[in-house]
Amino acid sequence: MQSTSVTDIHQLLRRDVVRVGLPGQTKEEVVNRLVDLLQGQPGVRDLEAVRKAVWERERVMSTGVGKGLALPHAKTDAVEKTVAALAVTAEPIAFDAIDDQPVRILFLLVGTEEAKAQHIKILSRISRLMNRDALRERLLRAADAEEVLAIIEEGEAALLEG
Repeated sequence: MQSTSVTDIHQLLRRDVVRVGLPGQTKEEVVNRLVDLLQGQPGVRDLEAVRKAVWERERVMSTGVGKGLALPHAKTDAVEKTVAALAVTAEPIAFDAIDDQPVRILFLLVGTEEAKAQHIKILSRISRLMNRDALRERLLRAADAEEVLAIIEEGEAALLEG
């Protein structure tokens, strides 16, 4: 059973689940490649079941939340704990976002059915963090996964401070 106290975004991300320049021309390609980043990650029981859960959630309503950001997410027993992946796409992707703007930053969050409160807290924190224009701009200019991770950690620290 996972603790519900972990809501720090930077604790969910590691270099191997972050991609800069993620290739793809369509929403389907980039979301599937984002899910693929979870392959072999601790806590992922069944990658294809994760993919199915993410697409089922996406069919309910697009997770393109605006300002070039998408937050594909799902709750499923195909994971043992909350897992995440982050990508900046090589090109803008049509995503059926609420503002009709293309997406370049995708943050995938997959949690267990039991950790609903944690899932909501993390999604809220990601939204607040990514609502900062300067942070999104820095992510779009990031050269590699290490730089993305540093930007997220700095941004999260600033969010908690003020």
